[in-house]
Amino acid sequence: MSSTSVRLAYLTAGAAGMYCGSCLRDNSLVTALNRRGGDATLVPTYTPIRTDEPDESIDQVFLGGLNVYLQQRLPLMRYLPGIFDRWLDHPWLIRQVAKGGAPPDPRFLGQLTLSMLRGSGGNQRKEVRRLTTWLQQDLRPNVINLSNMLIAGCVPTLRREIGVPIVVTLQGDDVFLEGLTPEFRRQAIDQIRRLVSDVDAIIAFNRFYADFMSDYFDIPPEKIHVVQLGIQLNDYRQFDARGATMGRPPTIGYLARLAPEKGLHTLIDAFVDLRQNRNLTDIRLRIAGWLGQPHADYAEQQLRRLDEAGLAGAYDYMGTVDRAQKLEFLSSIDVLSVPTDFQDPKGIYVLESLAAGVPCVQPDHGAFPELLGSTRGGVLVPPRSAPHLADAIADLLENPDRAREVGRVGRARVFERHGAEHMADATLKLYKSLIAGRKTTASAVDSSNDR
Repeated sequence: MSSTSVRLAYLTAGAAGMYCGSCLRDNSLVTALNRRGGDATLVPTYTPIRTDEPDESIDQVFLGGLNVYLQQRLPLMRYLPGIFDRWLDHPWLIRQVAKGGAPPDPRFLGQLTLSMLRGSGGNQRKEVRRLTTWLQQDLRPNVINLSNMLIAGCVPTLRREIGVPIVVTLQGDDVFLEGLTPEFRRQAIDQIRRLVSDVDAIIAFNRFYADFMSDYFDIPPEKIHVVQLGIQLNDYRQFDARGATMGRPPTIGYLARLAPEKGLHTLIDAFVDLRQNRNLTDIRLRIAGWLGQPHADYAEQQLRRLDEAGLAGAYDYMGTVDRAQKLEFLSSIDVLSVPTDFQDPKGIYVLESLAAGVPCVQPDHGAFPELLGSTRGGVLVPPRSAPHLADAIADLLENPDRAREVGRVGRARVFERHGAEHMADATLKLYKSLIAGRKTTASAVDSSNDR
């Protein structure tokens, strides 16, 4: 079977204007599939995606966030003609609304999540019907991949009406669900467990998350497939083996959302310790990443802690960075650390850092043991421990030859194992096996009917 025989519809959930790790990964996958002769279409849901690479997605949104919200809030909206839906789902309008939108109250968010998971039985049934009709009549895929289980309420309808293999990629579904109130979290998980039976295969990026989510969603182990995370590497080829720091002070980098779960507070504790207690008085800290309004107070508090420690001139906050700025950022640091409190299932920033030859210091949980085990590009430390984090960072900064060697090995292994093409090849192999299995089953049914 050739790669062109896979016609993929990849439904990805946008993140309301944020650079989202799931969007970045999904965009990289579809780009790599198409470069390898595939026929993949990236379809945004909720909101348009935002990526720092060329955007592969179509200029159309299904299950649009504004429409979904209004149909949950106002019963009349569930019966308006399709022309109104198309207007409300226009990417420009959704972007404008998302810019100033405040997060809904927890109870409404739980109700909306549960309704979406009910698919054709929920308040957004009209949106499910529109998506199904478009896939049937316009795209006609022979495999469908969803970016998470939270948008899988439509799966039973897609399976019944289109009849092709359906894959779901798990990318932090549990993190969202744990933010719901207990009442709605329990109901949502129960509904997702019922949906699992309509899914042909589930992708996780590492063994940790495959095992964790198998228990969380009661997924049969044979249904989960581990496909290692990969990133687009073309513009990382400019980074050769790292030399001396050319006279600049040793620099620590943080590249992630500014949110409590990402652990910036732990890194700041370690940085203050390194500057004040460990005779590393010339080191600097560079912070880059998206900041959402709900976490503005948290971020302000962390930066104020640095100022109050007398380190106002020792750090830079760059805010959200685009692709060129990210590459510049990575070229300016000597070690990267995003010491997450939660067990991150992806850790794209680790691969990005290593692709630039920058070693990492990460907590010994989530995706990081497997990522650093595969790449040998960094050091693991106990989670939520600023002293251990400071020890490991100090060891790399005080031994630059060792740090450069760790970064060199990590970079080589990322290019060998974690390019987007490697991820695309493994994913394509899974798609082909599912399509072939579906054809075999159909042939067996036809033969049985003939008899």
